[in-house]
Amino acid sequence: MIRLSAFADEISPDLNEQIAVLKSENIHAIDLRAVDHINVLDLSDQQVQNIKRTLTEAGIAVAAIGSPIGKVPIDSSFEDHLVRFDRSVAVAKALDTRYIRIFSFYPPAQAGTGDSDPATYRDQVISNLQEMTRRARAAGVRLIHENEKAIYGDTIARNVDLLKTINDEYFRSVFDPANYLQCDQTPYPDAYEATLPWLEYVHVKDVRADGSMAVAGEGESDWPAILQRLRSDGYNGYIALEPHLANSGQYQGFSGPELFRRASQALQTILRNMDWSYA
Repeated sequence: MIRLSAFADEISPDLNEQIAVLKSENIHAIDLRAVDHINVLDLSDQQVQNIKRTLTEAGIAVAAIGSPIGKVPIDSSFEDHLVRFDRSVAVAKALDTRYIRIFSFYPPAQAGTGDSDPATYRDQVISNLQEMTRRARAAGVRLIHENEKAIYGDTIARNVDLLKTINDEYFRSVFDPANYLQCDQTPYPDAYEATLPWLEYVHVKDVRADGSMAVAGEGESDWPAILQRLRSDGYNGYIALEPHLANSGQYQGFSGPELFRRASQALQTILRNMDWSYA
């Protein structure tokens, strides 16, 4: 059975309001990205413990850490970034989740806004990701790579290159159709078919032809067809709402309570109409 989750900081920075809206939408898991405007990796140990206790008391599990790991230029200090990565592992263990969402690095800082040839820094991207995968394997957590615009693995071909080259059960793929659309890629069936052997997690947002964000089913992603295919392929993991309806920033999107409810209800309506049970 699939399980619904959400990037609940899209609802509110306040954890109690996040929980209230999640419960009202019958969502029992969270992709923890930020609380009180503090990124998950910048929370203190005490804050992490308090959040864990509050979520547990509310009956909400942590599905994944929505970390910003890999959202730095590839020529920045990898040693410094590994310190941050190790923090993501510690937080994941403290919150009892097996998943850490990551990215595959921006072009070199001197390249400006992504105009350098990705082939020139491919090997360094792979080397960095292999080291992080090694550490994840040792800790028993899985890295799930999101295909976000402007990182190395934003296109179908480069994402598949990463997945094939690293080829490790602790480095898996997030399927985010809207991100592919923003990179002029065809999410379904092209990206889905290409990344299916490594698919471990699904992010739900949608985008219209004019580039504006939409709830699932009102954009170009073809969510009904994607969900039907996921079911026919036996997918039984998390499907996480990340709607970005009010704002879509580099490190965090926002929707607010009412727009988040619209996004939640749109997804759940599709699932009910296809008679796919979820928890």
